[in-house]
Amino acid sequence: MPSVKTQMIEYPINAHTVPGYLALPDDAEPHPAIVVIQEWWGLVPHIKDVAERFAREGFIALAPDLYHGQASTEPDEARKLAMALDANRAVQEIAAAARHLKKMDAVEPKKIGVVGWCMGGGLALSAAAHNGDIAAAIAFYGRPLTASDTARLQVPVLGLYAEHDHGIPVEAVQAFEEELKKHQVPHEIHIYPGTDHAFFNDTRPHIYNAAAAQDAWQRSLEWLRKHLS
Repeated sequence: MPSVKTQMIEYPINAHTVPGYLALPDDAEPHPAIVVIQEWWGLVPHIKDVAERFAREGFIALAPDLYHGQASTEPDEARKLAMALDANRAVQEIAAAARHLKKMDAVEPKKIGVVGWCMGGGLALSAAAHNGDIAAAIAFYGRPLTASDTARLQVPVLGLYAEHDHGIPVEAVQAFEEELKKHQVPHEIHIYPGTDHAFFNDTRPHIYNAAAAQDAWQRSLEWLRKHLS
């Protein structure tokens, strides 16, 4: 298994900094880069693990801590953290993460992808719609964009959704896909039969779906390799 290097860093935004978890291949070669965006739980071990998995596949991955040190394992508390998050600020911090990656000598080519789950999936789409530094986006069961924000998208979008997602019904995903077609946004949308929201999260065994998670992972790698090369 390829070795990776990891560390917590602080990257700049305006006069402030944002903490983030950086994972990168342990070699001297240039690599494409991605911003990895947390679920509503925060920058928890699962998200760090996913960043490391991307690093083992040859990507430099930066996971911003959008809660700035807070995290939870309890749904009620996580919901409060998510509701308290300033979405505009979060999108700006994601954009700053992309700019930070672009400036790294080890990042080549200078195309940055963004991938997020749940709350982070919606933020990934928003960041792609509002930030010229993003070259490709992946949303795992992220809330679809409004029609006006979808019209702003100019980068390819991969959407990975669950059939039985009580927060994001299939009809909403299909309507989003129609908007992507309308605006000629390159895209692939996959709805996994029999799955629930968060099917990719292997730390939640009651909803984790190994087959869907593996398929979604391979699609994600292929999408990034195609659009960040």
